[in-house]
Amino acid sequence: MAVASRDAAAAHGYRPRDGRPVACIGVGILTFEGFNELDSLIALGILNRVKQPGWRVSIASPAGKVRSMNGVVMEAQASLKDACDADAVLVGSGVRTRDVVADATLMSQLRFDTSRQLLGAQCSGTLMLAKLGLLDDVPACTDLTTKPWVEEAGVAVLNQPFVAKGNVATAGGCLSSQYLAAWFIARLAGVEAARSAIHYVAPVGEKEVYVTRAMANIAPFL
Repeated sequence: MAVASRDAAAAHGYRPRDGRPVACIGVGILTFEGFNELDSLIALGILNRVKQPGWRVSIASPAGKVRSMNGVVMEAQASLKDACDADAVLVGSGVRTRDVVADATLMSQLRFDTSRQLLGAQCSGTLMLAKLGLLDDVPACTDLTTKPWVEEAGVAVLNQPFVAKGNVATAGGCLSSQYLAAWFIARLAGVEAARSAIHYVAPVGEKEVYVTRAMANIAPFL
């Protein structure tokens, strides 16, 4: 569970599920077997730069442990059900995403509601949102490898790193995970919090360049 700015969340149209205060927000990063470390862990690191009491961002997986595309084994911090109950969900990518979307039992566990949740997808995570029917009539971003599969699923793919419509955002290319993370933070904790998080992780001597570029990519969608 995360605690965010009440004013920031409300200002950008975010509304939690019934019965919960707007300042109480949980964030989950869906991470499956064969995951791409850059996609899940860069976002995890940037999102955790928000240092507010109670702020928590969790890696959510279908099993207790999950192995990356390069053999890194990571323990899950939350279940898929936890992620479905969260107020913000980032869908990571990996080399086995097509196996995931072909698994009807696994996909049936992913029940999201864009009227009450912020959803973001990174690279092949976009294919998951497409297969779940969450990108109907919405153009999306993804990586070049996944592009033909997303198009085959009936979703137009843009030649840009980030796009969002309403409560749904997609990004293409591993390093565009910084834009997804910044968008989540801007929506939930405010633009200044997003700028601060990107500034912290940006290379020394290039911080303003990184911040300016990140904000330029997400600002039209806030």
